[in-house]
Amino acid sequence: MSYIPLLPASRAAPLVGPVAERSDAARNRERLLGAARDLIAEGGVDALTMDRLAERARVGKGTVFRRFGSRTGLMMSLLSDSEAAFQARFMFGPPPLGPGAPGLERLIAFGSARVAYVLEHGDLVRAAESSAQGRYEVPAALLWQRHVEVLLREESMEADPVLMAMTLISTLDPERLLYAVRVQGVTPERLTSTWRELVTRVVSRR
Repeated sequence: MSYIPLLPASRAAPLVGPVAERSDAARNRERLLGAARDLIAEGGVDALTMDRLAERARVGKGTVFRRFGSRTGLMMSLLSDSEAAFQARFMFGPPPLGPGAPGLERLIAFGSARVAYVLEHGDLVRAAESSAQGRYEVPAALLWQRHVEVLLREESMEADPVLMAMTLISTLDPERLLYAVRVQGVTPERLTSTWRELVTRVVSRR
């Protein structure tokens, strides 16, 4: 089973050298990610900086930048496993989120699952997406949009399914969702209900 990474392949570190070096690199990466998770648990996402991570992990700041490239790269690495699991669910998992259900049912399930994902990972998702350059060209973001587009086409959407998919995906923007819940007091149930109403109306007027 494979998934689309959060970062473009061109920004990923090449795998070179003997197996032992790759194993060491993997262990070092997990040690850095563990330290990053500890910092977030102690002080929230804002407490996670490259300087603090280097200090906590007792490595040079250059080591942190070589491993992740930037704070955005670090954020996305922290989300890698959860993003892979999310993709696996809508690409290969059971219906209605996965294959086997009608397009509309899968659309409803996708939006509900994405809302739950954003609320579960909170500021980490917001920080990763809002600070990424070319955030709309990140492979994972393109996959989400393409998935919605395919489901709209399955429902015989003729009114420019590409732009319609882009519009629908924009309503699942992490910053917007978190603001609605935390500041405006909107419940998660209301968010998912509104998504269901939105996509149902879009599909029914195809």
